Amino acid sequence: MPYAADGREKGVDGLLVGHRLMEAGEYDLALKAYFRAAAEQGMNADVLSAIGSANLKLGRLNQAETILHRAIEADETNVPALNNLGCVLMEQFKYGEARRVFQEAFMLDSGQSDAIRENLKLAIARSEAAVYDQAEVEKPVMKLVRRGPGSYVLLSQL
Repeated sequence: MPYAADGREKGVDGLLVGHRLMEAGEYDLALKAYFRAAAEQGMNADVLSAIGSANLKLGRLNQAETILHRAIEADETNVPALNNLGCVLMEQFKYGEARRVFQEAFMLDSGQSDAIRENLKLAIARSEAAVYDQAEVEKPVMKLVRRGPGSYVLLSQL
């Protein structure tokens, strides 16, 4: 536990402060509190997960993804880190990978979290829709072919 400013009391845990700031929507301040927690506790899976979630809320998707991967490397059973990584991947339109991550989180959580269940449903729907959307996106190739003086025909490959 960190020391307070006067040295006689113990300070409040940086993770706890960061979590409260996240709830209040103060993501920049929460990130600073998480960095303070990292200085006090080291870069463990919980601290890395918290830093990753703050970066996610700040829209720093690449940073969040990198840090959340590090959190999962530190603790493969960290369900919040897996869930947050899945959210980052969804924001990056990586639906298949997000689906796999949410499935792992759902399995580790034994299906207890409604949020993870809903995230998994959304990832499944979007990953399946992405497969079908690819077929719809392929538009026929159109060619304008000259058939004589001043006469043209539009051909398509279907």
